[in-house]
Amino acid sequence: MRRDTTMNLQSTPLARQLTAVKPLTLGLALASLVTLTALGLFATRSIAADTAKPAAEGKPALTVALTQPKSGMMTIKLAANGSVAAWQEASVGAEANGLRVAELHANVGDRVQKGQLLASFAAESVQADVALARASLAEAQANAADAAANADRARAVQGSGALSAQQVNQYLTQEQTAKARVESAKAQLDSQLLRLKNTQLVAPDSGVISARMATVGAVVGAGTEMFKLIRQGRLEWRGEVTSAELGRITPGTGVLLTAPSGSQAKGKVRTVAPTVDAATRNGLVYVDVQGSSPAVTNGFKPGMYARGEFELGNSNALTVPQSAVVVRDGFSYVARVGADNRVAQLKVQTGRVNGGEVEILAGLKPEDKVVASGGSFLSDGDLVRISEEKTPPAPVKPAQAASK
Repeated sequence: MRRDTTMNLQSTPLARQLTAVKPLTLGLALASLVTLTALGLFATRSIAADTAKPAAEGKPALTVALTQPKSGMMTIKLAANGSVAAWQEASVGAEANGLRVAELHANVGDRVQKGQLLASFAAESVQADVALARASLAEAQANAADAAANADRARAVQGSGALSAQQVNQYLTQEQTAKARVESAKAQLDSQLLRLKNTQLVAPDSGVISARMATVGAVVGAGTEMFKLIRQGRLEWRGEVTSAELGRITPGTGVLLTAPSGSQAKGKVRTVAPTVDAATRNGLVYVDVQGSSPAVTNGFKPGMYARGEFELGNSNALTVPQSAVVVRDGFSYVARVGADNRVAQLKVQTGRVNGGEVEILAGLKPEDKVVASGGSFLSDGDLVRISEEKTPPAPVKPAQAASK
């Protein structure tokens, strides 16, 4: 009976409508699901595309200014190292022997003039010797006067027979002997006066006192060195140049000298050494430091090590600012910027440096554009923004008041 009821229900019109609606509902639901899935996939792809677009375009790594290599004349320079020395150093010593140093009148670093008093010695004993020599001279002159008078009398009676020929010769000989003793006494007096003069030690030339060995109260012997003097305050630089480059330097060549402190002075080649050191194969070039008198107190001292650059002429060169060159691992690079504003690191060979400009020997073309500064912060392929110098707008003039 249940079976019959079921069969009857299925055969009713309501049951047939429900059966027809069920597949339609499933189809609509499936279509909606497919539509939603497609819309979600499309939205996901759109978002991914929008995200990838800025990434593809990139963000500038740095804002830079560009510069181009310049062609112009540049000084040919040859660098060398060497030591600063005195042009001539005079040794000032005592000429008097066994005298005590009474007073010193000069110290190290003093500028002195020729004939200026440097030291005084105790002169009492020498003054006594001078007085003795004067007395000896006076005695010799008195004896010479007496001998001359006797010789005159002997000549007067020579032919009369009052004196024998032997006696006459004796008076004449005594006259000559007395004259010789006068000359000897004069020489002794001159010697003592010279000793008295040597009790005053004076500068043999103008210059700067570089050393003082004397002390007050010391008894020094003849020839003892008491002072050292840089004659005329002149300095010279002795540059060491390789034998291959020595022939390029001639007397009169200009030199720019730089001290360790940074002080600079100009010089001129005085002479080139005729020989080359057999061990180092270097030759010495002697350069007069111009204006060396103030240089003694302005950064250049004898014994100092200094750097020099010989100016050998001019030649054409391709240069860039020194700030555009970056040194990495011992090599020099410049950052070239292409038409797409992307950086390419170029290895270059550098040469001379002059006034903030560096010579480029190889690796760069005149038409290339390079980063003027800041290249150390960039790498190959980096995108940069080019800075543009804009002219400031002209100031606006205030409006004039309307005339009544």
